Amino acid sequence: MAVTNGTQNCPDSCGTMPGCAPLAVPYVPFQQTEPKRYERMEALSEGTLFPGLNLPFHLMKNGREVARTPRTELQALAFIIQELGLYLDTHPTDAEAFALYQSYAALLEQGHKTFLEQIGPLEQTDSALDGSYTWVCSPWPWQNPQKEG
Repeated sequence: MAVTNGTQNCPDSCGTMPGCAPLAVPYVPFQQTEPKRYERMEALSEGTLFPGLNLPFHLMKNGREVARTPRTELQALAFIIQELGLYLDTHPTDAEAFALYQSYAALLEQGHKTFLEQIGPLEQTDSALDGSYTWVCSPWPWQNPQKEG
């Protein structure tokens, strides 16, 4: 079988790309240093910390309102840390981004401790902090909605 590429016939090889095959040219936006950022709950909703990377399909709005609960606040902090870490992989000298990374990491650590004290275990490894394995004994987060709201 042959694939027609313009006026050439391009042979169909087994698993290798023929030299006459057209290549796609993807567009990946280049991030400048100190880019604009969403607030953390909006970033969680939009799926990116950086508005410049928020490229919705056919201009559709990506995000939706995220309920503000202690758990989603922690999710948003963890998401921001992940996004900043990826940004710092390509911009390691951005001191402002690194300072934000450090402050959000501290907020996440404190938030996790507060969640444990007020609501209960968030992750299975949290049960290792008790004198016995309590993960299956504790109410699941969705079983305590009054504590979470």
